[in-house]
Amino acid sequence: MVYFIGAGPGDPELITVKGKKHIEEADIVIYAGSLVNKELLKYCKPSAQIYNSAGMTLDEVLKIMVKGVKEGKKIARLHTGDPSIYGAVREQMDALDRHGIQYKVIPGVSSFLATAAALKKEYTLPGVTQTVILTRMEGRTEVPSEERIEALAAHKATMVIFLSIGMIDELVSRLKAGYEENTPVAVVYKASWPEQKIVRGTLADIAGKVRAEGIKKTALVVVGNFLGDEYELSKLYDKSFSHEFRSARE
Repeated sequence: MVYFIGAGPGDPELITVKGKKHIEEADIVIYAGSLVNKELLKYCKPSAQIYNSAGMTLDEVLKIMVKGVKEGKKIARLHTGDPSIYGAVREQMDALDRHGIQYKVIPGVSSFLATAAALKKEYTLPGVTQTVILTRMEGRTEVPSEERIEALAAHKATMVIFLSIGMIDELVSRLKAGYEENTPVAVVYKASWPEQKIVRGTLADIAGKVRAEGIKKTALVVVGNFLGDEYELSKLYDKSFSHEFRSARE
């Protein structure tokens, strides 16, 4: 069996209990070494075979998986954050299907969630926004034309932008197609890692602040008025609002 495991955003304690259990039991561990915290490898048993997939091709990763399963070994495939977000996991699962190999996916804590925690903010504020857009700018991987930053910015929802910090000037320019210049922005570098860094600003000044900090990779950009201080109180705890578990009170 192959287990695709969300390793979390960086802090080794932010892996799930289930994910940690499968790492401890695995005979083979394949981890995305460019992003996964190597501290997680301390959970591996001494006899485990460990492979860093950062320098490997898809075929090389699959070869290890197929061979390991045929030998009756348990395999843990560690992806940063949650495998479902920019994890390139679908192609691995489809290949295992073709080989008739069973697998399971153990979800993890995404870096966009660790980013909200670092900022101590809530992405979905009543009266401000109830929508979160996770996206990226096109680079060596294309983005569908209808999902370009300019088109998404028109919604003025909370936006979390991955894999784009190295193009911060162009990103800001595109965001201004939908958001006002005074829209608050935050950049979180390596959320939950010891070297975590937070840069706050607006669309008018965030690019300069990011350059001044020398941040060029491994950071998320979050945009939207959820970063401000004005919002409506939730109906969930409003004493005049009734629901299944509580009657309205005067």
